Amino acid sequence: MQKKKETFKREKVIPLKPKERMQIPRHLPAEQDPDNRICNFDEVSLGFDEDFAAKEALRCLECNDPTCIKACPVNINIVEFIQLLHKKDFDGAIRKIRESNYLPAICGRVCPQETLCESNCVLTKKHEPVAIGKLERFLADYEAKKGTFTPPPIAESTGQKVAVVGSGPGGLTVAAELAQKGYEVTIFEALHEAGGVLKYGIPEFRLPKHIVNEEVERVKALGVNIETNVIIGRTLTIDEMMDEMDFKAVYIGTGAGSPRFMNIPGENFSGVYSASELLTRVNLMKAYKYPEYDTPLKIGKRVVVIGGGDVAMDAVRTSKRMGPDETILLYRRTKEEMPARAEEVHHAEEEGITFKFLTNPVAFHADENGWVKAVECQQMELGEPDEKGRRRPVPVDAPTFMLEADTVVVAIGQSPNPIVQHTTPGLDTTKWGTIIVDESGATSRKGIFAGGDISRGGATVIQAVADGKQASRSIDEYLSGLRNGNS
Repeated sequence: MQKKKETFKREKVIPLKPKERMQIPRHLPAEQDPDNRICNFDEVSLGFDEDFAAKEALRCLECNDPTCIKACPVNINIVEFIQLLHKKDFDGAIRKIRESNYLPAICGRVCPQETLCESNCVLTKKHEPVAIGKLERFLADYEAKKGTFTPPPIAESTGQKVAVVGSGPGGLTVAAELAQKGYEVTIFEALHEAGGVLKYGIPEFRLPKHIVNEEVERVKALGVNIETNVIIGRTLTIDEMMDEMDFKAVYIGTGAGSPRFMNIPGENFSGVYSASELLTRVNLMKAYKYPEYDTPLKIGKRVVVIGGGDVAMDAVRTSKRMGPDETILLYRRTKEEMPARAEEVHHAEEEGITFKFLTNPVAFHADENGWVKAVECQQMELGEPDEKGRRRPVPVDAPTFMLEADTVVVAIGQSPNPIVQHTTPGLDTTKWGTIIVDESGATSRKGIFAGGDISRGGATVIQAVADGKQASRSIDEYLSGLRNGNS
């Protein structure tokens, strides 16, 4: 009984009584006006200032058994960081977050807090939850603005080398965790810049690239080495790294960057893009700054994006900013079934995106030059639930119809690139090409670990971070065993 009190009993530092706190309305940061933001790639949300952050912190009930922490994939001590924020110990608050998550400026922007920590806030029983994600972002931005970041202490060197394949959120997390434990960590990134999906997949208006660069620099400040333009499976193999370069463990965090298509007629026509190609051209290669950046992107007057997830939202909102007359999103279910974040759907609606629900493409049609000109669609309705409990979309007994389009973007999901799996003998995979791991993140190959999209097939940034933390603990345990003579 005493142990439970020590675990959950905490000092109350916010002066208002719970009933008074419940009367405070949820504060939301200012945003760019929709008519203005569709003409630029600047961040939509402007974030909290100190005053708004302090007022929002007052709403926290300082629960003795905080369900928000349990719902966080990396178990950030949310109550304690909000208490520190309330006391205006902003540096202490961000350090508290970094104890659990080394990428707060990123996760504060793109983590789906509304379905994780915030949905488990006690206030949701009668009121709106504390804006936990916005407070996390405020603290990270404050730290960057004031230049107060200092690297955490580094343990004495273990003398062991660890390789991390991929510099996305999972790879950066593994590297940061292990570097602090005294390992010599090298990240190998296939692209010319570090950041993985944070760079090529998420638009500037949701996650500015200077934010990613700053977080990468904070990982490098721990002594992590990052080598770009290295394709594992081509430039080097994992076996070469372990046998010839003396890496004692390897973490694979290469994500799921290969697009899925619909396998319908016309997908090879010009003007039909995968979301991966569109977003990489715009985000990483700066097509939106053409001709300053030599990445032309023909977008046309009417863009049709197919899908209902976060990637589809990113693709359709990115397309809107490239200047077409109309941008349309097709989704074969209804709005209620969309897996995309509610905030992103709301922003897309504000920005004038046209939504066509219960609409499924069955073919693409092209002009005499082979450029797409129309999407042939089938009207759908919702039938019986599938194995996940979602009602299946089934065709309506009605003729198909044509929807004119100059550009089509297919955003129905992504798969892992198979290059690492195919060049690493003995690495067990699923029929979908994902790497099989146990609960510790260990693969079928001794000393090789994996996490994030490469093992899950599709995950959030914060889940990749959580996988990275778990794998870092497992790698440390494995390498500690080697140091102690346990094979």
